[in-house]
Amino acid sequence: MFTGIVQGTAKIAKIADREGLRTFTLAFPDGFCQDLAIGASVSTDGVCLTVTEILDANQATFDVMLQSLAITTLGSYQEGDRANVERAAKDGAEIGGHPLSGHVDFTSEVVMVKSSDTNRLMRFSIPEAFRKYVFAKGYIAINGASLTVSEVNRAEGWFEVWLIPETRRMTVFEDKQVGDHVNIEIERSTQVVVDTVRETVQESLGKLQPLLEAILKEKGLTLEDFVSPQGKLK
Repeated sequence: MFTGIVQGTAKIAKIADREGLRTFTLAFPDGFCQDLAIGASVSTDGVCLTVTEILDANQATFDVMLQSLAITTLGSYQEGDRANVERAAKDGAEIGGHPLSGHVDFTSEVVMVKSSDTNRLMRFSIPEAFRKYVFAKGYIAINGASLTVSEVNRAEGWFEVWLIPETRRMTVFEDKQVGDHVNIEIERSTQVVVDTVRETVQESLGKLQPLLEAILKEKGLTLEDFVSPQGKLK
């Protein structure tokens, strides 16, 4: 498990391909690898990777399967690129963000960026299948960083986040521009409640559910609008 509090960025020092497998060598910030062991988990731009070899005090290797390369942004990375990194949380660790599994749900395109001297506003696309899980003021993980959704438009399929100076300093987001892609992990408790509410409505209303959804649609609402960002019924 991870907390979504990015501990720094790592440089992709080397990429080596074998049949069905790609090996990344990551160069970490000083001190990041202290007590790191083979088999340990490291969130790399939100993807849970396993240490396969420790090369020195600051470098380790990770094997990534083709499936993971295909469904995340890792398949497009090149040597010299940088990624957000976080080591797995220890028992009793403070959860500064929100619990993350390191299992990416989808990749999202950056569709708008507005920056000032301090803040940075970023807008990301949402595939239709996942729009029901994204709420204003709710949590979402972008490249492994736990962030709060500021605005969301399910009809148009986008959400926005604001980045404070510390987040900009500690992550790769400062370099992301329109057209770039990021890894998204939705907040699991919200997903569970939304799915549970929908299943309950289906069981209770049966054939009346489409009628209810049509009425709500006329008013610009959906069933998911009746679930709070914390995954509770409003």
